[in-house]
Amino acid sequence: MRSLLLRLLDNWRAPAPDPAKTAWMGDWEYAHRGLHSDGVPENSPGAFADAIAQDMGIECDVQRTRDGRAIVFHDWELDRLTYENGAVDRRDAADLEKITLAGSTDTIPQFSRFLDQIGGRVPILIELKSASDRRARPLCIAVRRALEGYRSEHAVMSFDPRISRWFAQHSPKTVRGLVMSNSDSSGFAGKFRRRMALWHAKPDFLACDIRDFPSSFAASQRRRGLPVLTWTVRSPELRAIALEHTDAPIAEGEGLA
Repeated sequence: MRSLLLRLLDNWRAPAPDPAKTAWMGDWEYAHRGLHSDGVPENSPGAFADAIAQDMGIECDVQRTRDGRAIVFHDWELDRLTYENGAVDRRDAADLEKITLAGSTDTIPQFSRFLDQIGGRVPILIELKSASDRRARPLCIAVRRALEGYRSEHAVMSFDPRISRWFAQHSPKTVRGLVMSNSDSSGFAGKFRRRMALWHAKPDFLACDIRDFPSSFAASQRRRGLPVLTWTVRSPELRAIALEHTDAPIAEGEGLA
């Protein structure tokens, strides 16, 4: 009775998408931050080119610059991935595009240039980096503006349910996903937060932490029509779990096929 009630609530608060909208998602394996390796940094043009050459889908990270553009970069700070330091959102896009990624000759790509490089050759998963103390709307607008006219297979996703909710309201044709992890959400309180995030986000798909599988929550959402992807698959053992319990892996290193 309880599971039936939850399913009815899920169908009402976060309806499953038209299967045709998300049919492509399970046909691919996705390179986590591109196909990066020694000398080829994550989220770099080189990593994206190598993924395209291997006919892999691509997952990338996007955040907003000081002047309202979308830039492809994971960390809030420049320190780990470049030879500079400081917050990404304190720099303009033109400044960030000149910064070399550590260990390579590649520079940080603006999101619009990333789209030009991909050119529809492989599908892309775009993770919007957001946080509860940051406004979600300006980032969503920056990403949507860059995506105008891009007709090839792509999806946006975020841990922040406000991101998926914004696209549901303002760009409903865009495939949108909710990224989830149970690592810090155990017990009843965690289950409640996950449900509330799902209902607020109204996603077309989920991208779940590989450490959470097998997952009754993910399985229930998959049964009712939401594709379930998983991150980050880094070993053959995790790959086997991903293939058994999900529709597609987001992988790197030894977790790649």
